[in-house]
Amino acid sequence: MADIARARLGLDQVWLMVSPGNPLKPARGMAPLAARLASARRIADGRRVVATGIEAGLGTRYTVDTLRALRRRFPRVDFVWLMGADNLSQLPRWRRWRDLVTQVVFAVLPRPTYNHRALAGRAARALRPARLPVYAAHALAGSAPPRWVFLPSAENPASATAIRAAQAGVQDHRPQAACPAR
Repeated sequence: MADIARARLGLDQVWLMVSPGNPLKPARGMAPLAARLASARRIADGRRVVATGIEAGLGTRYTVDTLRALRRRFPRVDFVWLMGADNLSQLPRWRRWRDLVTQVVFAVLPRPTYNHRALAGRAARALRPARLPVYAAHALAGSAPPRWVFLPSAENPASATAIRAAQAGVQDHRPQAACPAR
């Protein structure tokens, strides 16, 4: 999805920002930050798609604060925030979400079972006048917020929850002798 967004939006880079933790989700069951960052680095190429744990270094917890810190640190960068349709549907639950969308342009990527609900949801309705048609996606970067686009593309059914469950299943089936001592 990062490569699709980079190409269709004309971005120089995509940062896979691995968060220390989502305030809207329980920490229980979440893999440690180092493990999640290592997983992101395996799919990044280190040049066009970069995995980073910068949010932990910034000491921010909420996206609106992270964005403010990033803009101070990188004042010449035109950031485009990428999110899945699942996040668009829950955006009104985010801290100061209306401030957030006036600070950065964003692109929404499809997620199985969320697209219709997200595009009919509270945030999308509130931001309807700021939505660009998909044919104008390349104009998103460098435009003034609020501005956003939905990028239809093949949907990736992978989710962090499913990946963790699959990893737990693999771990549960390891021979007892392979388990580290506690």
